[in-house]
Amino acid sequence: MSDTSGTNKKVVETMWLPLVVGVDGSASSLRALDWAVDEAARLALPLKIVHATMTDDREPACGLEIGAETPCGQDIAQHVIDAARERARTHRPDLKVTAELVCGDAVTALLNAGRNASALVTGARGRGELKDLLLGSVSLVVAARAQCPVVVVRDGDLPSADRYEQILLGVADAESSSAAVRFAFEVAAARGCALDAVMAWHRPPRTSISKLLDLPRHEDQQAPRTRVLLDEALKQSAGEFPSVDVHRIVEEGSARDVLLKHSEATDLLVVGAQRRLNRSGLHLGRVNHALLHYAACPVALVPQWN
Repeated sequence: MSDTSGTNKKVVETMWLPLVVGVDGSASSLRALDWAVDEAARLALPLKIVHATMTDDREPACGLEIGAETPCGQDIAQHVIDAARERARTHRPDLKVTAELVCGDAVTALLNAGRNASALVTGARGRGELKDLLLGSVSLVVAARAQCPVVVVRDGDLPSADRYEQILLGVADAESSSAAVRFAFEVAAARGCALDAVMAWHRPPRTSISKLLDLPRHEDQQAPRTRVLLDEALKQSAGEFPSVDVHRIVEEGSARDVLLKHSEATDLLVVGAQRRLNRSGLHLGRVNHALLHYAACPVALVPQWN
């Protein structure tokens, strides 16, 4: 789950690694912190809090929301990390919590932390992001490049991670979704909740001859074919996690629209994110990009290495 070597078997092998959450003192990062605290407790994982700072600035930081009592002259970065650690321990006293203050940019700090993490958790926007942005640049880049699963907790998401007791899994196909399928089953099993596995399908376009002769369309064949593909994609993980109550959903429409609709009644949306070894750049895809911006729940992007 956290290293390209060994490919997607890492999804199985690293569930004991800490859940890492990035904080910067903003309200958005506090929502992510609260979500991560509950999730780490639910999954019986240690929690690691990471805060990155580029300077030794001792002036009060614009947008800092962790504590209004912060005095001038106090190291703001240290205050952010200390306050976040105290917030986590207060909320879950039995949770093992560590914190790390990193000198450098937030993207690099989180990507490095993700090399030894079960997953990374980020808020939607940081202190420096414009308020009208749906998703900040740090979250976007981390989601596109991390070697482990990344959970983005959007500003509209509630801190509670078990409101519906439901996980939503978007499946493209067996080959490109295996890591996401495994991750979703592991989380659903740990939470003891149901799993909705969704695969979307499109009606085949009508040929010129069929339009001319007004022949009926055989779209009824597409849904059963899609269901077979969905069963194939779920088969291995369903066998390994028999306690998970799986609901298979085959629905007509674009994957984007279908998943956004179902995200309104779920606690976590899990989708795969294609990664290619030795290839730089952002790798999200149009569907994942839309889900990160518009889903009504936290979104987990699970890397699938090719």
